[in-house]
Amino acid sequence: MPALSLTRSLEIAVSRSGRDERIDAQKEKRSFEDSDSNSTQDLEAGDVNLDRKESLVRERSREVEDSNLVWWDGDDDPANPMNWSATKKWTNICVMSMITFLTPLASSMFAPGVSQVMDEFNNTNELLAALVVSIYVLGLAFGPLVLAPLSEVYGRLIIYSICNILYVIFTVACAVSTNMDMLIVFRFLAGCMGSAPLAIGGGTIADLFPVHQRGLALSFYTLGPICGPVVGPVAGGFLSQAKGWRSNPQSGAITIAQSLFMRETYAVTILARKTIRLQKATGNKNLRSKLDTGIPPRDILIHAIVRPTKMTLLSPINILLSAASAFIYGILYLLLTTFPLVFEQTYGFSVSISGLSYIGLGIGNIAGTLIFTCTSDRYIRRQASRGKLKPEDRLPVLLISSPVIAAGLFWYGWSAQAHTHWIVPIIGSALVGAGNMCFFMPVMGYLVDAFTEYAASALAANTVLRSIGGALLPLAGRSVYARLQFGWGNSLLGFLALGFFPATVGLYRFGERIRVRYPVKL
Repeated sequence: MPALSLTRSLEIAVSRSGRDERIDAQKEKRSFEDSDSNSTQDLEAGDVNLDRKESLVRERSREVEDSNLVWWDGDDDPANPMNWSATKKWTNICVMSMITFLTPLASSMFAPGVSQVMDEFNNTNELLAALVVSIYVLGLAFGPLVLAPLSEVYGRLIIYSICNILYVIFTVACAVSTNMDMLIVFRFLAGCMGSAPLAIGGGTIADLFPVHQRGLALSFYTLGPICGPVVGPVAGGFLSQAKGWRSNPQSGAITIAQSLFMRETYAVTILARKTIRLQKATGNKNLRSKLDTGIPPRDILIHAIVRPTKMTLLSPINILLSAASAFIYGILYLLLTTFPLVFEQTYGFSVSISGLSYIGLGIGNIAGTLIFTCTSDRYIRRQASRGKLKPEDRLPVLLISSPVIAAGLFWYGWSAQAHTHWIVPIIGSALVGAGNMCFFMPVMGYLVDAFTEYAASALAANTVLRSIGGALLPLAGRSVYARLQFGWGNSLLGFLALGFFPATVGLYRFGERIRVRYPVKL
C-alpha cells in the first residue's frame, strides 16, 4: 500500500506539472495572438487612414478640377440657347428657313428658262439641258460633306455668314456667264454654298428646342428644300419670259437679315468663347469648357468630315433612309424638269403659264406639312407622358408616304398620256407633293432626334445621297418618257416608290432594335 500510494502521488504530481505547463503554453499563445491581433489592427488602421487621405486628396483634386470647368450659370442661364426667349428662337428659325427656301428655289427657278439658255448658247444637247438644272443639286450634295463638319468645329453662325455671301457672288456670276461651261461651273459652286442651311439647319433646331418642341420648327425648315423647288418654276416662268433667264433675283436681302438677326446657337462654341473670356478676366489658364474634349481642332475637323461618311456606310438605318431619300428626291426633280415637256408640248402652255403647273406640287407640300405638324409633336408628347419616348416616334406619318407618292404618280402619268383636262395631272402631282412632305419631314425629325449631338452630320449624310438622286435621276427623265410614254414611265416610278413601303414599316417597328444592335462609333 505505501508503495502504491507513493507511485500514485508521483503520477498525480507529474500530471499536475504537465497540466500547468500546458496552461502556461496556452497563456503564452493567447498573449502572442493578442499581441499579433493588436499589431494587425494597428496596420489596418494605418491603411484606413491612408485610404482616407487618398480619398480626400482625390476629392479635393476633383473639386479643383470641377472649379476649372466652365458650364452654364444654372438651369436658367440666358446664354444657353435652350433658354432663349421664344421671339429670339423663332427669329433665328425664320431667317434660317428663308435661306433654306431660297437656295433650293434657285435650283428649279432656272428650269423654265433652259430653252432660252440652249438657244442663246447654240446648243441642242438634251442631256446638257437637264444637266444645267441638276448640276446645282449636285452642288447641294457635296457642300454638306465639308460644311456640316466645319459647323461642329467653328460654330453654326460663321458657316451661315460666309456661305451666304459666297452664294450671292456665285449666283451673280451665273447671271453674267458667257458660255455653257462657265454657267455650269458657277451653278455647281452656288449649289455648294447654298447647301449650308440644308447641312446644318437640323443642328440649329436641335440647339434651340427640346425633342417635344421640334415638330413645328422642323415643319418650317423642311418646307424650304421641298417647296423651294416647286415655287421656283412658277416665278421663273414669268421672269424668264419677261426679262430673260439672266434676271433671276438674288438673296442679298436674306444675307443682310442673317447677319443682323441670327446668333450663334451651338453650345460647344458658346462655352468655348465663354471660357476664353473667363481666362482673360481671371488669368486662370486651367479653365476649360465642360464640352471640351481636349482633342485638337484639326483632329476634330478630320473626325467630323469622316463622320457623315461613316453614318452613310456603317449605319443600316442611314443607308436605308439615304437610299429612299435619294429616290424620292430624284422623283421630285424628275417631275420638275419634265413638267415643261408635259404642259408645253402636250397642253400647249406658254413658258410663263407652264410655271403655274407646279402649283399642284406646292399645294400638296402644304397639305403634307399640315399633316405632319398637326400630328407629330402631339404624338411625341403623348409618348413622353407614358415614358416610352424614342426617336422612332417621329415616323408614323412616314408610313403613308410611299403609297401616296405612288398613287400620285399613277394619277399624273396616265391622265397626262390620256390628254385629259390639264387640272387632272396637276391634282396627281399634288398627291406626289403631299407624299414628299410626309416622307421628308419624319425622316429629318428622326435623324435630329436619333443623333442630337451630331444632327448636322446625320442630315449632311442624308443630304448628300438625296441631292445626288435629285441631280442624276432627272437626267433619265426625257429618255424614259420617250420609250415608255407618260403612263408607264410614271407607273415604273410609282412601283419603285411602293417598294420602299415594307422598309418604312420595318424601320418603324424595329428601328430601335437596329440602332442598338448596330451603333456607329462617331
